[in-house]
Amino acid sequence: MRLHRHRRLVGLAALVAAALAAFVLAYFEPQKLFIDDRVAEALPAATAVKTLSAGTFRSYEHATSGRARVIATAGGRRYVRFEDFETSNGPALKVYLSAAAASGPDDGFDDRFVDLGDLKGNIGSQNYTIPAGVRLDRYRSVVVWCKRFSVPFAAAPL
Repeated sequence: MRLHRHRRLVGLAALVAAALAAFVLAYFEPQKLFIDDRVAEALPAATAVKTLSAGTFRSYEHATSGRARVIATAGGRRYVRFEDFETSNGPALKVYLSAAAASGPDDGFDDRFVDLGDLKGNIGSQNYTIPAGVRLDRYRSVVVWCKRFSVPFAAAPL
């Protein structure tokens, strides 16, 4: 009887450990720390591009380097462009225009923001369309935001 009970406890413990491991892999996605997503997007238009503002990324939760530019095409479309960008990979990374300054505080980046979409890759050049109605004078930074853990990876002034 004791041996049967012991086997049940070991089986239950193994089941709990497997469920916990599955949860960690699905929610925290630690494997992304070892996987790089490289992006090499060209400038968004073959016509002339004007730089409206630019800034260098400041690291927060993860070491980040590169530059962000706000650019406008001759046709009037606007983009945030990351150049020579590199950060850690992570779960649920977003690109935000934020009303908060790039110097922080780091918990204020998601108070007033415009979501430009998912981060396309943790390394390389990439473009994010700024919606037509967005007034850039209301936003002071571009932020790589981890939505899952509500922390900034990096921010650059605009």
